[in-house]
Amino acid sequence: MKTVSITGSSGFVGTNLIRTFESKGFKVIGIKREDLKDIQKLTSIIEQTDLLINLAGANIINRWTDKYKKLLRDSRIDTTKALISAISKAKSKPELFISTSAVGIYKNLTCYDEEYYDYSDDFLSKLCKDWENEALKAKEFDVRTVIFRFGIVLGKGGALEKMITPFKFGVGGTIGDVSQAFSFIHIDDLTSAYEFVYENPTCAGAYNLTAPVPTTNYGLTKALGNVLSRPTILPVPEFVLNLIFSEGAKVLTDGQCVKPKRLLDCGFTFKFETIENTISNLVK
Repeated sequence: MKTVSITGSSGFVGTNLIRTFESKGFKVIGIKREDLKDIQKLTSIIEQTDLLINLAGANIINRWTDKYKKLLRDSRIDTTKALISAISKAKSKPELFISTSAVGIYKNLTCYDEEYYDYSDDFLSKLCKDWENEALKAKEFDVRTVIFRFGIVLGKGGALEKMITPFKFGVGGTIGDVSQAFSFIHIDDLTSAYEFVYENPTCAGAYNLTAPVPTTNYGLTKALGNVLSRPTILPVPEFVLNLIFSEGAKVLTDGQCVKPKRLLDCGFTFKFETIENTISNLVK
């Protein structure tokens, strides 16, 4: 029996990955916070692991005080450092290490893929770059390494649950600039991508984990309104989000247009390519 070990296993993505891999006959180990502080125990877990998945990190959608920025950074970088340290000590190493990043690494000037891109220079982008660089150290120990740069993950729960509540009451609307890009992925395509890269040993490096057809804030809003048969007339002004989230509002107001070129080139097939079929599947 193959074993998958996951940090951040109690989160929305983690619980869906557990369900997916257990249904395929894998043994799943959830790596707890206390395990990360005990290098001997963590090394023991790594030595049992065929696929290591790193999802740990404090919620990015929050008010970014200096204290919270430190938490965002420490929860990602320190966790990844602990995993790399355990990998270096493990006598038997994982076949594959999949770590996480975000499309916030890119600028928002045009649409990017993994080969044509321009990185931003703000806090989130720097955090993503440092996070990826730490994870890529696993290659030094002959461990195949994949970085998944997440778009907004849509599923039954998570971000979508928060988005649809105002629409159900007829007060949904756009957020900030209606033309801002919105790169997303259906949770089923996300879990399938993890299976795909595990089963295809040529897959390595950074991959955008987003649907092939990115949309805009307006496109998302219209899709939600149409599926729920509710009006979409009450926009949320950007200054309101700045008051609530300070610099953290950039996650909601400064979206990136991103395409998953490398996954498509590898032969991965998305079930949900557009925002319309994604929302229709999840909400109906």
